[in-house]
Amino acid sequence: MIIKMILFLFATSLMPLCAQDSNETYNLFRSKTYVKNPLELRDPFKRRINKKKGSNIQRGKVPGVYTNFTENIENKSVESIRIVGILIGNDRRALAKIASDKGGLESEIYYLKEGMRVGTNGAEVKAILPGGVVLVEKIRNVYDQDEYLETVIPVSGE
Repeated sequence: MIIKMILFLFATSLMPLCAQDSNETYNLFRSKTYVKNPLELRDPFKRRINKKKGSNIQRGKVPGVYTNFTENIENKSVESIRIVGILIGNDRRALAKIASDKGGLESEIYYLKEGMRVGTNGAEVKAILPGGVVLVEKIRNVYDQDEYLETVIPVSGE
């Protein structure tokens, strides 16, 4: 019985020390994990998005399409134009060559865009489609009326 009493007194004397240690641990833990405004924290499952700093013009780049293709095809006849390639995208473009008198194609490549004037009669490129180019030409018929002639130039395999 005396041993039980000694153990009881010993346990009650240690109890305030354990409570104080537990309280200090709680305060230390709370000070390291407390977040003032949790809504301002970044979502850990989303990747960071880097903001762009300025535009292309500020960095010395000029926006536009740079190419070495010739664009002056106004003095060539529509019948001699051969489409050799189509570029589909935001700015549709077609690559054209001119058929020579000998039956072959010239080595010079012309660059066609929608709205461009082509040929001696001023035919306008209305549409660039995956299968070819649509040209619209304004002519005068035998009754002296304006008439629109639509020409489709398909993509050639040459």
